[in-house]
Amino acid sequence: MRQLFITLTICTVATFSKATAQQIDLVKVKNIEVQLEDVMELIDTAAIRIKLNEVEASYRADPSELNKSRLGILYHEVALNLSFLSKSAYEGYAKKSFDVLTELFASPATTPELMPFVASYRASALSLVSAETKNLKLLSEAFNEFQSAVEKYGSVSYCPEFMRGSVAENLPWFFFSKAKFARLDFQSIIQKQEVNVDYANWKIMSFTYWAWAKQHQSKKYRKQAIIYLGKAIELDPNGEGGRKRAEELKAKMMR
Repeated sequence: MRQLFITLTICTVATFSKATAQQIDLVKVKNIEVQLEDVMELIDTAAIRIKLNEVEASYRADPSELNKSRLGILYHEVALNLSFLSKSAYEGYAKKSFDVLTELFASPATTPELMPFVASYRASALSLVSAETKNLKLLSEAFNEFQSAVEKYGSVSYCPEFMRGSVAENLPWFFFSKAKFARLDFQSIIQKQEVNVDYANWKIMSFTYWAWAKQHQSKKYRKQAIIYLGKAIELDPNGEGGRKRAEELKAKMMR
């Protein structure tokens, strides 16, 4: 029944039209990004638990679309860091994230500049639901949603490609048709960042440089990979992004 509900929900929201990148205000996208940064790409599990209480309290006090977005995104981080592929008190948060973000995704009243983040995290949440329920059909649907988000919002926000690449890099090798996006998406973000230094923030680029190097460990790319790992480390002096993983991978590649 749960899987049927998710599938029906996807079919329903697909009928709603959304603003494309040409209709989105880039300044507003960046302003919204700043207001969402503290609930995105979290790696400290203790901090996530504290943040969860704060964000839920804020939403109860003020159920605005921004606070609802923050709640849905944080539920995604809870699912990824505290319950992914393991039984815990936080089991089911992927579904909670998907449901909250679907409400925003389906509403024609949602601010267009929120959509790059809502659409991307919603697709990622669906991939987590797929892993939790072992329903591979949902994974395919998640990548369809990612493709739509990249086409609509990839030119104005790193989020669609970053989230798709992050999911793709963790897939087993036999999902090669989807795993390829781990190489393509992080390369795309780096290229866009070279053209526009404000395209993605320091944390995202720290993770991106590390992820690119992880995907390019062969001798052919070794020199460039080590350069990117150095960038990942330099951008993250406090260890809130990709620094730790980059240091470990760099040490491995330097041996």
